[in-house]
Amino acid sequence: MSGLLGVAVLGAGHMGADHVRRLDRTVSGARVAAVADPDTDRAKEAVAGIDGVSVHADVAAALDAPGVGAVLIASPGPAHEEAVLAALGRGLPVLCEKPLTPESAGALRVVEAEARLGRRLTQVGFMRRYDAEYLRLKSLLDSGRLGRPLMLHCTHRNVASPPGFTTAMLINSSVSHEIDAARWLLGQELTAVTVLRPRPSSGAPEGLGDPQLVLFETSEGALVDVEVFVNCGFGYQVRCEAVCEAGSARIGDEHTMVVTDAGGAREDVARDYLVRFADAYDREVQAWVDATREGRVAGPSAWDGYAAAVVAEAGVRAQESGARTAVEAAPRPGLYA
Repeated sequence: MSGLLGVAVLGAGHMGADHVRRLDRTVSGARVAAVADPDTDRAKEAVAGIDGVSVHADVAAALDAPGVGAVLIASPGPAHEEAVLAALGRGLPVLCEKPLTPESAGALRVVEAEARLGRRLTQVGFMRRYDAEYLRLKSLLDSGRLGRPLMLHCTHRNVASPPGFTTAMLINSSVSHEIDAARWLLGQELTAVTVLRPRPSSGAPEGLGDPQLVLFETSEGALVDVEVFVNCGFGYQVRCEAVCEAGSARIGDEHTMVVTDAGGAREDVARDYLVRFADAYDREVQAWVDATREGRVAGPSAWDGYAAAVVAEAGVRAQESGARTAVEAAPRPGLYA
């Protein structure tokens, strides 16, 4: 195991356990060296059958465990800032699941800490940048074949929201993926946001304003609209259509198994993000491991995490006020130019 990158995985819940499995069975060049979770029984279950892994209740103990050379953070968002800063303090490269931090102020503190180090160590887990369809759309837009992008039409649907899901989380949890994807696809900043709220679906929990239509303006005059519907009841769907001066391109139409029998034809619909974006997660973590072993960071940066947070906060203010709300971001440090 001496040539493998030892990774400490922080968080052993749904996402963390999936990353433990991925590092152990799918990704090359790395191994799970330590796992930290306040629920150590859950952590032990996640690493059952994997040799050489130490289990900890405390983040610092996992970061300091023998063989740890990098950190993958899959704990709840409120724990991210402390964990990222602890990793930076030890000079450890980090892959942090989104959000980098729940609030932009915390994300800015991470950006500033990294800027003081003078080098990037943090990558944020915006996995759509690694999805095959999103990569094809990005390549097409960058080629200029369809002319200048004018609009992005996006759809983000979930079967059902988890317990405790709030109206604000439609923006800062769900739509945060579209925020990053739009910035990346267009190469533009999001400068203002308006949120329109229809009558809530009867399938939405009491008090949850679901669905919503979120409209972003960009720094170069494009528009991005997102239909977010987290209690649609029938499946997990993520779609994006780019409308350009000389054509359009759409991704996200289901290309899954179609079953035909005496009752007719049925097409499978993914039930959650770990199914829809399984390949993207694999490519994301593999790319992170490869880059880390080469001493570099190539994916979404801490600045991208901050940008998503500050835009999402403007979106939540727009939810509450019903008015167009400007995005007010801090100056970008030279490290992220």
